Amino acid sequence: MVGNFLNTFCNGLRVLLGVLIGALAIPVGMQVIARYTGIIPVYLWTEELATFIFVWVVMIGAMLAVWDNTHFDVRVLPDAKNPVLKLIQDAFVYVMILIFALVFAFYGIEYAEFGAIQKSVMMRMPLIITYISVPIAGVVWTILVVYKISNAVAECRAALAAQKVSQ
Repeated sequence: MVGNFLNTFCNGLRVLLGVLIGALAIPVGMQVIARYTGIIPVYLWTEELATFIFVWVVMIGAMLAVWDNTHFDVRVLPDAKNPVLKLIQDAFVYVMILIFALVFAFYGIEYAEFGAIQKSVMMRMPLIITYISVPIAGVVWTILVVYKISNAVAECRAALAAQKVSQ
């Protein structure tokens, strides 16, 4: 049930990521047209908007990478055949992700508070719009990796039980 909810949540993040990448094309396209053709004037706010969107694209992409196991996991050793050793390998990676997630969540709050008192130069928008992505990413990473740890433990138990039955 939790897995289905998190999968649905991550699918929603994928849709949001696609929308943001599509939205990113607008200010970047305006910048390119303005700089190289002169058809439209150079609008400096487009650079700020592109930066705001890009920060969120990166953070949402990192959230999805944790869910899909496509980011923070570099295998130096081949996957273990023994369920306990496999659990240790996976748990090491997940604990490292969890440490970074908790750092982002904890220190990201202070970082977001710093952004709350600032405004962007051209658009005069509060910078918390981008700064808040750091603690949000930390919280989402924490939730996803705790679920992944619980799944890894359950898979290990199931594999050990299956080995015990086959003996």
